Amino acid sequence: RNDRRDAVRVVVPVMGKIANFDDLDPLKAEDGVEVVFVRKGEQLPGDADAIILPGSKSTIADLMEFRANDWEADLAKHVARGGQVIGICGGYQMLGRVLRDPEGIEGPVREIGGLGLLDVETVLEGRKIVRNAQAASADGLALKGYEIHMGRTSGPDCARAMIEVDGRPDGAVSANGKVRGCYLHGLFDSGEFRKAWIEGLGGKSSGKQHLDVIEAALDATAGRLEQCLDIDAMLALSR
Repeated sequence: RNDRRDAVRVVVPVMGKIANFDDLDPLKAEDGVEVVFVRKGEQLPGDADAIILPGSKSTIADLMEFRANDWEADLAKHVARGGQVIGICGGYQMLGRVLRDPEGIEGPVREIGGLGLLDVETVLEGRKIVRNAQAASADGLALKGYEIHMGRTSGPDCARAMIEVDGRPDGAVSANGKVRGCYLHGLFDSGEFRKAWIEGLGGKSSGKQHLDVIEAALDATAGRLEQCLDIDAMLALSR
């Protein structure tokens, strides 16, 4: 599959308006996952197990850049090989058939064809949704994250919602189950969901909650600083 035979390879195309890329930190922290960031001038690798389209501060601009980088054909080949695709927020919007911006919120382009991997369409609207969310995967695994986006996405593939957010369906899944998207940031923070997804790709996962990993790292750093610094003296100087 790749040089690290024991690792799942997750490929992330990097576009100029990428946002919320900390969504990928839990995957980067996994020993059994190799996260490959692909930049302008590079091809999407042909040995990817999954491709993730991340969030965007300007979905239309990033979709145009995606095409300018000749990644659309690479993505189509990946899907034809049976590879998985996940779109998060703006990445989810890009996966649909069309993206409309009737109010010109993102600029002069009022409509653009999407990547066509999900049978959905998105209309950008003026009111931005910003909220924390309790969620669950389609198979009932608990998720917790947040939404921050403009736009409403609808279409036949939404009948197969990827997740449920605060009791309502969110996202879409292709008929063959290989292409999925949703609006929830923090999707991979959940140890159970991340473990199930990675193992579904043939890899191994610690299954740890990402927040617990962060807390442990902060505690270790604080302990090391206490060993190296005279904390009492520093506090005395601050008085």
